[in-house]
Amino acid sequence: MLWIQRFSGFFSAAMMWIVLSPSLPSSQPAEAIRSSHLHSYLRLPTHIPPFSFRKAPEFRNADVCGLSADITLGEIGVVCDPSLVHVAITLDVDYLRGSIAAVHSILQHSMCPETIFFHFLVSETGLETLVRSTFPQLKFKVYYFDPDRVRSLISTSVRQALEQPLNYARNYLADLLEPCVRRVIYLDSDLVVLDDISKLWYTSLGTKTIGAPEYCHANFTKYFTAAFWSDRRYSDTFGRRKPCYFNTGVMVMDLVKWRRFGYTKRIERWMEIQKMNRIYELGSLPPFLLVFAGHVAPIEHRWNQHGLGGDNVRGSCRDLHPGPVSLLHWSGSGKPWLRLDSRRPCPLDSLWAPYDLYEQHPSSLNSNPNKEEYYFFFFWVKFLD
Repeated sequence: MLWIQRFSGFFSAAMMWIVLSPSLPSSQPAEAIRSSHLHSYLRLPTHIPPFSFRKAPEFRNADVCGLSADITLGEIGVVCDPSLVHVAITLDVDYLRGSIAAVHSILQHSMCPETIFFHFLVSETGLETLVRSTFPQLKFKVYYFDPDRVRSLISTSVRQALEQPLNYARNYLADLLEPCVRRVIYLDSDLVVLDDISKLWYTSLGTKTIGAPEYCHANFTKYFTAAFWSDRRYSDTFGRRKPCYFNTGVMVMDLVKWRRFGYTKRIERWMEIQKMNRIYELGSLPPFLLVFAGHVAPIEHRWNQHGLGGDNVRGSCRDLHPGPVSLLHWSGSGKPWLRLDSRRPCPLDSLWAPYDLYEQHPSSLNSNPNKEEYYFFFFWVKFLD
């Protein structure tokens, strides 16, 4: 009977805390969970890790690859090895499961996986250890991106997720990465690669600074407001160009040219104009279109089968574009891991599932936990202690 009384006491205290407390304690442990119900960070005790991923298998170079980068050279020496393929991806708590799946897919389809160096952009601590435990042999470096660097430049968008500062970290890759890194492939966290990424790496950019699949039949005008098109100071930006839509979730970037011509400042300038006179509705994409549309090295469409997440509001199911596929991209509001967990997947979500390394952790009572469940679990752990 003592254990029943003890449990009852802790349960009552837990319920009282839930009712009276509007938020969790403000202490800052190493990890955080984002609740889709509350749209706020729920901080868990540091001894309850919120994520658990299976360790990926080892991926080794084929015989034709030769020697991989020498890890004994030290971090900078490895980063600067000219034989490396450089890939940049953000690591964010909300999209971490997608980022891990993206890395897994890249390694699995690469003939020379040991020559790939990953540059992870983060705005919170504690994720490096998780990556290392999941991919023990991975060559990577973590770069901290300060949200305050861009927060004042961000304007409201059609979807809250598009307003997160880390979405804008791609604008600063030339500053964040070592000067010896001359080229990088930037990839979003909601995609998987089904081909050898070295094919994308060696794509010629000619005289251009970035390369991406272009979609010239898309209605380009819809990416900007009437205020933009009615003001010739803005609309004349495209006057001498033939602009085409391109998705910024898959880009090959020449960082030497980027640094030389100061493209970060150009993008920031358009973001400042947006704050004064709203000229677009979509997050980080329009500034890239304003600076680069019409000056993009075209890459085969197979390298960005985008839009699989549906539109930016309803997240409806989409089909593949016609043609071959080297990369599947769940851009839009619907993410495959969320739809699979809710047991309402789209047909193409099954193509993402084989790369998912996520394991349910005891701290997650279901795939979409809420605040009450976290509180109950916290008190249950205390009760068992």
